[in-house]
Amino acid sequence: MISKSRFALLASCALAAAAGGCGAADRLSQIGQPPALNAIQDPTTTAGYRPVQMPMPEPQQAHYNPNSLWRSGNRAFFEDQRAKQVGDILTVVVTIKDKAQFDNTTERSREDSSSTGAGGALGNAIDTIFLPAGDNASDLASVDSSSDFTGKGKVDREETLETAVAAVVLQVLPNGNLVIEGRQEVRVNFEVRELVVAGIVRPEDISSENTIVSEKIAEARIGYGGRGQITDVQQPRYGSQVMDVLLPF
Repeated sequence: MISKSRFALLASCALAAAAGGCGAADRLSQIGQPPALNAIQDPTTTAGYRPVQMPMPEPQQAHYNPNSLWRSGNRAFFEDQRAKQVGDILTVVVTIKDKAQFDNTTERSREDSSSTGAGGALGNAIDTIFLPAGDNASDLASVDSSSDFTGKGKVDREETLETAVAAVVLQVLPNGNLVIEGRQEVRVNFEVRELVVAGIVRPEDISSENTIVSEKIAEARIGYGGRGQITDVQQPRYGSQVMDVLLPF
């Protein structure tokens, strides 16, 4: 008779093996071939894409002043070639240099001691009637407890990423800010490196060279990874990943 928990484990392993088998079949058909690059496509048509919604100020109607070339709502008098509308391209300079160090130590110690007894006439009655010879009612119960706890934690992390990628303006928000997204794929031998940059930028932060630095991107989403033979070797097998999720210890 197979228990429910063991049956669930076997069923999960079977499903994982089936999924892994489908992926393995695809990978077997690609043996000896470099990983394929993804086709260029409209990011708004990909699965999971949703337009960005942010709190916006009240819209202002543009109007011209008499005998003036200035229009209300303009950010500058002269036009330039910086990205400003949907479909325009700008360059994102990604510079990430993060370093974090934490070293924490916690110690806790506690001792408790308590006793309960009865004296006087009540104690004499308990000694005579209930307790065996040699026992005393003045010390009926005694409880001692102690606990010690020591915890240590340390984090030492340093990350550096410097690169540049061209991004496309996907949306122009009502306040003039731009929603951008850029993807880059580079294949070297049998490994594909992927870089994804997305977020919200102000037109004023775009330089005259039509570039913007990553620290001026709001809601920034920056991803750098890869896929191919080297990445496959660095990942545990499907069975190991399933067991890491299911096993409680």
